[in-house]
Amino acid sequence: MTLSAPLASLRVLECSILGPAAVTTHLADLGAEVIKVEPPAGDYVRSMAWPMVDGVSLMHLHLNRGKRSVVLDLRTPAGADAFAALAARSDVVVEAMRPGGLERRGLGFETLRVRNPRLVFATVSGFGTTGPLRDLASHGVAFDTWAGVVTPEPDADGFPTIPDHVSIGITAGPLYGALGILAAVLRARETGTGSRLEVAQSDAAAAFDWLRIEGWRAYRRPEDEVTGNPADGLRRRAPGTGGMRESVRYQVYATRDGHVLLMASENAFWRNFCTAAGRPDLIDENDRQEIANHAAGDTALRRELATLFAQRGTWEWVELGVRANVPLAPVNTPRTVADDPQFAARMPWSDPTRTGTEMMPTPIRFPDEEAVRPARAPDVGADTADVLREVLGYTDARIAALGED
Repeated sequence: MTLSAPLASLRVLECSILGPAAVTTHLADLGAEVIKVEPPAGDYVRSMAWPMVDGVSLMHLHLNRGKRSVVLDLRTPAGADAFAALAARSDVVVEAMRPGGLERRGLGFETLRVRNPRLVFATVSGFGTTGPLRDLASHGVAFDTWAGVVTPEPDADGFPTIPDHVSIGITAGPLYGALGILAAVLRARETGTGSRLEVAQSDAAAAFDWLRIEGWRAYRRPEDEVTGNPADGLRRRAPGTGGMRESVRYQVYATRDGHVLLMASENAFWRNFCTAAGRPDLIDENDRQEIANHAAGDTALRRELATLFAQRGTWEWVELGVRANVPLAPVNTPRTVADDPQFAARMPWSDPTRTGTEMMPTPIRFPDEEAVRPARAPDVGADTADVLREVLGYTDARIAALGED
């Protein structure tokens, strides 16, 4: 039996500007019908950020792949009526911009749910609908600086600068939003009652960094209540990976052609490593106990390991790890990771003739099924006539009159 795409039965009506549109990208990648409603000028994401591919931004090509574009001027009665009619035939309405935009057009949740009681109304915004920053204009980096996941770096003149970093809030926010949408749709289909949900990208950035934030919070408590790890003699380290700087058996080492991450803090892994690497002399009596040990601050051992790792290439060490059951991982960069054999095996690039440029697939896999192949991100209004005809049954004359209006 051939299965349909996982979300083939889901229709989503989206109003978005820039990055928050990713909330429905995840859904479209799994087969949902996503109708992106745009003003006559379109979402200016097409000319934002870099790189530009044949004059169109990668951000647009990626975030809006697999979606349909409908142009409606929601300032006009006819445009608002068409939007409301589409919402009545959709499972979800997404407001991925500053909250309240649809409400100001008379198209808020309470209005739309009258015609569609099962409607899920999702808002994805910068700082959410509450709090002192709810009306603050912002871009993606703001959510990461607010959450403390980006530390300014001084340039040659001493000015603080934005360092290269993973954009967390603008990525995690839509991901949480997609999860919330699916949860709400499941409940709506079971109960017949829709709901409203909202996700702030700033909240999501903090939630992604929970280990450090909650760790520092825990360290406000007395030292006899909250300690470090038993393997370190209960000494309190900086939470998260910040406490790894002094580690020796869990650390990055330079190889002959790059870097590798050794993660042999557990003694069983450490014994495997030393034996496979031809250095059983590095095993001592303590290492025969079934406990963990980072060997933090052991500079002499760190020098020994630095010399050892420099004798082989990164993938020689990684292959040793596979054979000997030792956690050893390559250290890549955004520029080099695509050349990694694991990446090639798991993340095949999309066909650029189909998607506009090479893109990674969704990491969600259904091994027994053919993956959804998203189409290229649409031009402004490319699907207006088809959607209005297919979903609402508009005649050509009515579609033409709407366009003139």
